[in-house]
Amino acid sequence: MASNNGPILVTTGKVRLSYAHLTEPVAIQEGQEKKYSASFIIPKSDKKTLEKIATAIKLATQRGVETKWGGKKPAKLKLPLRDGDEERPEDEAYANAFFINANCKTRPFAVDERKHEYTSIEEIDEQVYSGCYVYANLSFYPYDAAGNRGVACGLNGVMKTAEGEPLSSRVSAETAFADIEIEDGFDDLDDLLG
Repeated sequence: MASNNGPILVTTGKVRLSYAHLTEPVAIQEGQEKKYSASFIIPKSDKKTLEKIATAIKLATQRGVETKWGGKKPAKLKLPLRDGDEERPEDEAYANAFFINANCKTRPFAVDERKHEYTSIEEIDEQVYSGCYVYANLSFYPYDAAGNRGVACGLNGVMKTAEGEPLSSRVSAETAFADIEIEDGFDDLDDLLG
């Protein structure tokens, strides 16, 4: 954690990356500002990470009372830590886990397990995908916007730590076109042109 005036930072334990938008900003709803974002699935057994996040949320709440909310805690305060069993009961990836959504306006960093930064957007897209395991560096801060008050979670970056089963439903070209037979005789451009 940082000082009273500095950023409230948390580095998680090993969490599962979901809804990764690390190389191209997206708008969650039409008309919203495009941002880089990700969701992090935290096992309920990871008490250390959950305690760090709870402490960061408390500090950000105190800061909000002092600087944004007129000296008192709002009755309906929106918090970033959510229960996967309650909010996503149909999704096995969120079973027995909490999750937190984080975003940022500038591209977050992405490094490998040796803390070497990935060198290209293509490498990040290939290596750091929804379903892999990462350590995430997050920042927590209070907000008061358009009548909504709460604690937000900013995304600073991730460090990939392990492979995982991809969470997207995207199929490979090989799978998609497995039943298509390729005609013989057109393997070479010279054959086509004669």
